[in-house]
Amino acid sequence: MSQMPQQAALPKCPSCAEPLEPGDLFCGVCGYDLSAVPAPPADQPTLTMTGTPEADVDWPEPEPATTGGTHRAADVPGTDSGGSPLHAPEPAASGVRFDRPAESTAPSEPEEYPLQAPDPRAEAPAQVCVACRAGRVDGDGYCENCGHAQPRERDHMERESGPVAAISDRGLRHHRNEDDFAVAHTALPDGSPAALAVVCDGVSSATRPDEASTAASRAAGDVLLAALPRGMHPQAAMHEAIVAAAKAVDALAGEPDGAREHAPHQNAPACTIVASVVASGLLVVGWVGDSRAYWVPDDRSAPPARLTEDDSWAAQMVAAGLMNEAEAYADERAHAITGWLGADAYELEPHTASFKPDRAGVVLVCTDGLWNYAEAPDEMAEVLPPDAAARPLHAARVLVGHALDAGGHDNVTVAVVPFPTPPQGAGSA
Repeated sequence: MSQMPQQAALPKCPSCAEPLEPGDLFCGVCGYDLSAVPAPPADQPTLTMTGTPEADVDWPEPEPATTGGTHRAADVPGTDSGGSPLHAPEPAASGVRFDRPAESTAPSEPEEYPLQAPDPRAEAPAQVCVACRAGRVDGDGYCENCGHAQPRERDHMERESGPVAAISDRGLRHHRNEDDFAVAHTALPDGSPAALAVVCDGVSSATRPDEASTAASRAAGDVLLAALPRGMHPQAAMHEAIVAAAKAVDALAGEPDGAREHAPHQNAPACTIVASVVASGLLVVGWVGDSRAYWVPDDRSAPPARLTEDDSWAAQMVAAGLMNEAEAYADERAHAITGWLGADAYELEPHTASFKPDRAGVVLVCTDGLWNYAEAPDEMAEVLPPDAAARPLHAARVLVGHALDAGGHDNVTVAVVPFPTPPQGAGSA
């Protein structure tokens, strides 16, 4: 039940301090009218504080109340638990200050103090050598303790795109990986799938071979990815892709400016290329140089095949009938290439070939870092796992591992492109 508030009785006369009795309307000594007591002061807004100040603190006059305003503890002075005034906070180490001085004392101080971003290099943990596990790695990628060169990202690359997978590894003897690749999948205008792989091997005797292989593989892959969805025939698209790759490598001959002046004895950047497209029951390969493509059917009772012919000294000797294949490849000049991509290359029309396999299988697109250890198609098929079409990345790992176990004298790159069961009526390879 609600009640009206009642005024409390006054203990003394406000005028002469004479004690009063309950119910007195006037002071019995001075006659002061007790009904004229001033009203209590109006409420003041409450300030949010971090602690409970003592009751005898002299609070500043409150600011006019504003809707939605917030008072912070730093806006008003406070006291410690003993009632002593709190000291103004010292400037923070980050440059932020809470005790802004009056304009009259420091008119030149800025209104804001910017925060300095931390140096990310100071926060990055030091890299430890993978060889000795003790030394720090310097900015050039070498251990300061044992001098061992640290692995780089390009030393071992693995990639999958839809049904296609590829791996490139530096090998065990080379100081860097000069191979590169591109794998991708897309759709033809009728919605049917298409898969592609491009593998490039930098020519070590040329300058910047790693840049050449990267430029060529990216240019060829980009052209194939753009041409196939437009409906261009895969073999025509392959030709255009290799031409684009050659132009990309040619362009490196002038980069950086003056590079040939400082190293006139070196050849322009150069690489080989081999690529494959699988689309609508068709298997297309294209190449320049001695990187190869192999066909291995899922049914191992059917014979595998090599789909490319090397642009090399050994291949020319065999084609001319001057040597048999065993003699030619046993010669120290066997791997001297007669065709490549680069500004120094002879004019050479890109090789392309189209096949229609009558059964499912896989296409292996690789550099000589692999086929040196499994040159014949039967040898390559023997190394390839039986489930390569279902697990292409695993198959690529097995093939690269075979090359490394056999010596790993060169960079090793292989792409595995599954060829699905062809539609009824497909021709023979």
